[in-house]
Amino acid sequence: MGAAASSALARLRLALPASAQARAALVGAATLGLAAAAALGVAAWNTRGRRRRRGPRRLQQVGTVAEIWIYPIKSCKGVSVNEAECTEMGLSSGHLRDRFWLVIKEDGHMVTARQEPRLVLVSITWANDQMTLSAPDMNELVVPKKLPSTNPIRNCRIFGVDIQGRDCGDEVAQWITSFLKTETFRLVQFETHMMGRKSKEIFEPFIQNYQVAYPDCSPIMMLSEASLIDLNTRLEKKIKMEQFRPNIVVTGCSAFEEDTWDEILIGSVEMNKILACPRCIMTTVDPDTGIITRKEPLETLKSYRLCDPAEKHIYKSSPLFGMYFSVEKIGSLKVGDPVYLMTD
Repeated sequence: MGAAASSALARLRLALPASAQARAALVGAATLGLAAAAALGVAAWNTRGRRRRRGPRRLQQVGTVAEIWIYPIKSCKGVSVNEAECTEMGLSSGHLRDRFWLVIKEDGHMVTARQEPRLVLVSITWANDQMTLSAPDMNELVVPKKLPSTNPIRNCRIFGVDIQGRDCGDEVAQWITSFLKTETFRLVQFETHMMGRKSKEIFEPFIQNYQVAYPDCSPIMMLSEASLIDLNTRLEKKIKMEQFRPNIVVTGCSAFEEDTWDEILIGSVEMNKILACPRCIMTTVDPDTGIITRKEPLETLKSYRLCDPAEKHIYKSSPLFGMYFSVEKIGSLKVGDPVYLMTD
């Protein structure tokens, strides 16, 4: 990030044409990582703006919720749930929260499967409001659901943005360090009284106002089964939905129809589209082996999911797959709920 992020934002502000603004919710730059995603968010929300409260909206069913996933530890395996509460900071089920735990280096910088691909092999079992970690050739380890107040609060950095987390203790740190075998790591937990990363810090300048803990940039990421099926018809080796780590998987719609959903209702939850999800080398990590290839599915996605050629000087060669949403109205949702597009 750093200078690259500042440069990407500067290019966007100075060079974004009007035609690009209209398409900005469908473009991104994996090679620039979150810096280009930030550029997308600026264009998307400067064009569309935060929706104004109106009277009753028309509802058109566009799909059905097929799966709900919560990823407690960033880059580790997800936990499938049948129903969840949707808070302003993402999905929750009891004390199980989406991306409320983070692996860090001793200096506080985040560690993801981009740097340590074998993180995807860490499985999480959630029972009796207790998180248990397991991984190949490792004994299971229980992470305390309530950390002692004597555990230090650590300053962390995610894509150059500061955030805090309470240290989960030496035993957990040793477990993760022993599994990854590269350097010393620690695990921190976000607590609700802490200040999240603000949208204006992620997508500066940004109209919509929300916070996230440790997700890349938004509370919810959504993807349709049809989009994955479409991709797999183009791949020699089929891939799983897990490689894209969506929170909500939708069935009953056409491929990439989710790109067009600006404002949706699921259960009692209202969500607003932020931007398309620009994909990076994280998608090339095999969730079953923890091996990173840096090739597929990125290369195939780049063959048909790029931005308009006129925008390449800004967005480079990022493929787009899935959509980021913010939470406009909190509530609950469950597998089997209809997904409604809200229109005037």
